Amino acid sequence: MSALKFTISHIDTSTQARAGRITTPHGVFDTPAFMPVGTRASVKGLVPDLLAGTGAQIMLSNTYHLVLRPGADVVAAAGGLHKFMNWHKPILTDSGGFQVFSLASLRRIDEDGVTFSSHVDGQLIRFDPVSVIESENKLGADIIMVFDECSPWPVGFSEAKVAVERTIRWAGECRQAHQRPDDQALFAIVQGSMYPELRQYCLDRLVEMDFPGYAMGGLSVGEPPEKRKPIVDEFVPKLPQDKPRYLMGVGRPVDLVESVAAGIDMFDCVLPTRNGRNAYAFTTNGPMRLRNEKYKLDFTPIDEKCQCYCCRNFTRAYIRHLFLVNEMLGPILLSIHNIAFFQDFMREIRLAICENRLNSLIEQVKSVWEGQEIVADQNNKGNNNKTTQD
Repeated sequence: MSALKFTISHIDTSTQARAGRITTPHGVFDTPAFMPVGTRASVKGLVPDLLAGTGAQIMLSNTYHLVLRPGADVVAAAGGLHKFMNWHKPILTDSGGFQVFSLASLRRIDEDGVTFSSHVDGQLIRFDPVSVIESENKLGADIIMVFDECSPWPVGFSEAKVAVERTIRWAGECRQAHQRPDDQALFAIVQGSMYPELRQYCLDRLVEMDFPGYAMGGLSVGEPPEKRKPIVDEFVPKLPQDKPRYLMGVGRPVDLVESVAAGIDMFDCVLPTRNGRNAYAFTTNGPMRLRNEKYKLDFTPIDEKCQCYCCRNFTRAYIRHLFLVNEMLGPILLSIHNIAFFQDFMREIRLAICENRLNSLIEQVKSVWEGQEIVADQNNKGNNNKTTQD
């Protein structure tokens, strides 16, 4: 079968939002979609059945981390990533391009690729377009990403331009090296930082190459949302209408719904699980910090409207207790709930698109979430997890 089929079932009448479905060799997922992050072939603390029980239809893993450990050859020997981790729904693998940004102190870039000093043991490891695609072919995910250079924020125009030129050239080399086009869809990544002329140039060159899907990269690297939104609003509608559009690394509720309005179909972010491990819950009424004293005798679910395993079976008081005594079940239960919240949120967005009321939903989401601190946001300058492992 072909690697990917994308169908659009409805377009919102007042925005650029689309509701649709993507078919892959390992099943289908509805769009707009949110992908939980399982960097090293595991969403921390959740066995695959628990992850599927949240409503997740697709997950993301990271090529850089899997090449380091256990190695792409090991995964291939196991029969591919799906069999290795016993997750038989769709998987997307990032290429390691984000680590070019996040591990800046541990890498050296040249025109042909990147040499990393492993954050695990210091061993030198070489990433270039050909080797990355070879690794992603071995891992066997349904959707794979080209190797790109993700610029930091802030970045000067000249430096960003060099990164864009490399990204375009490397995308072509990745496309040439791809050996499994029949069962792995290779997506390109549009870079250009906050410079519209660079974004347009990168977009035009990548569209000429005719990839099965397109991502907007370099928009979750520390820039304020008020700078990101105009770039998303301007350039997402310029991407091919008949192909999936993916906004990488963005996950705040307001950002999600506003980006859907611009035409984005796919998202990933570490927010649900990383926050879950830090006693922070996403709810329909806004954030909840479960360590707070006020929940000591609160024997209600985290969210009365949620039907996840956590909310059906446990109370705020119990989960608070688990965190205070450092029981591992606390982070597991809250991760389940947070992922389920994001899946429910995306279902609500899809329904709003089909009923032509997305603008109304945007205002509702803003009334709850605008201005709220997202404590483990990767944009937060206090975040010290530079490898974005999750």
